Amino acid sequence: MVFPFDSVEDFSVVLTPEHEMFRKAVREFLEREVAPKAMEVEETDQVPRDLLKKIAEQGFFGIGIPEKYGGQGGDHRMAVIMSEEFCRVLPGLSVYFGTNELFLTPIMLYGTEEQKQKYVPPIARGEKFGAFAVTEPCCGSDVAGIQTKAEKKGDKWVISGRKAFISSSDVADYFIVLARTYPPPDKRLRYLGLTFFVVEKDTPGFKVEQCYHKMGLFGNHACELVLENVEVPDENRVGEEGMGFLYAMETFDRTRIGVAAQAVGMAQAAFEMAFRYVHQRQAFGYPIAFFQAIQFSLVEMMAKIFSARLLTYLAAKLADEDRREFTFVASLAKFYATEVAEEVISEAINLHGGVGVIRETGVERFLRSVKITQIYEGANNIQKLVAYRQLVRLLKEKGQIPDEVAKLVT
Repeated sequence: MVFPFDSVEDFSVVLTPEHEMFRKAVREFLEREVAPKAMEVEETDQVPRDLLKKIAEQGFFGIGIPEKYGGQGGDHRMAVIMSEEFCRVLPGLSVYFGTNELFLTPIMLYGTEEQKQKYVPPIARGEKFGAFAVTEPCCGSDVAGIQTKAEKKGDKWVISGRKAFISSSDVADYFIVLARTYPPPDKRLRYLGLTFFVVEKDTPGFKVEQCYHKMGLFGNHACELVLENVEVPDENRVGEEGMGFLYAMETFDRTRIGVAAQAVGMAQAAFEMAFRYVHQRQAFGYPIAFFQAIQFSLVEMMAKIFSARLLTYLAAKLADEDRREFTFVASLAKFYATEVAEEVISEAINLHGGVGVIRETGVERFLRSVKITQIYEGANNIQKLVAYRQLVRLLKEKGQIPDEVAKLVT
């Protein structure tokens, strides 16, 4: 039997009463404070600062951050619930949580205690924002190919390069920047020699350049960064020199669960809108929900959402338990949830007919926003490769495939 888990019991996804109470609190806040402003944000592409302040006052920016560092505590499942609920109302808002997590994860995993004490509490309180500066004009999925360089001069590092498509960069106070500090030993080890550094926004030589006009995720902006001889002290280096590529991959393993949750939330919103509409819209003397074709569509949409949600929650549960299998399931969840979300949202627009493509209806915005979830934090074809390689490793460990088969992949 080819099965990468020890038992079917590993698939039990338990949300405690505390998880459901948290969902209720998040949803009530969003319906009260965010939903009335959602279409305004979509039109202006700006999130009012007072709204971000209200989110901070609720402690939402501290979810998943230990209380020791000013956070609210909580686990991956709580973070998934929050991303899902925010995307159900206003997808662009969820990106602020995602970029904070991208910034914080390498620091929490490999940073010094001084770095944690300095950078984590202000983000947990919602006073500061973080951004993750890895992608470059030359390189997206090929992280090992980045061209930004950092050179050691005395007790400082001088960083020069250009970053692209960096979410939250126009509001971020802290940036974690990946740069090459020494050339790789050979082509097979090209992932070695990359190092993470924290760069603060007012550092001389660092600037945010043009922000892109995106098709979705309005309210959060992606911009280019320029680093011209930016000096940072060695104390701003995160983790071991040369290990940044591996730190980045470990970060993506965790944060892509949140991307899956974003897609689930958008799909859920589109389904709810379609469900209401087909029970109100009359055709041939009946609500169109009377017709079997409509009923079949709704049931197929719901099955896809349920499957994507359960896979996403499973990835979060395994991450909470620090199980090795979580990276495999996280990649499955990321590519599956984002693909089926696009299908569900597209069908929701179809069920609306002509009004589905009108911006004022509010459903087409989810189709524009969901597309990027298939691309960022590991494009979906990359996720399929990652999932397959993780599957082979797990099967090898369990003795279900011979070593010579595993060597072909790993």
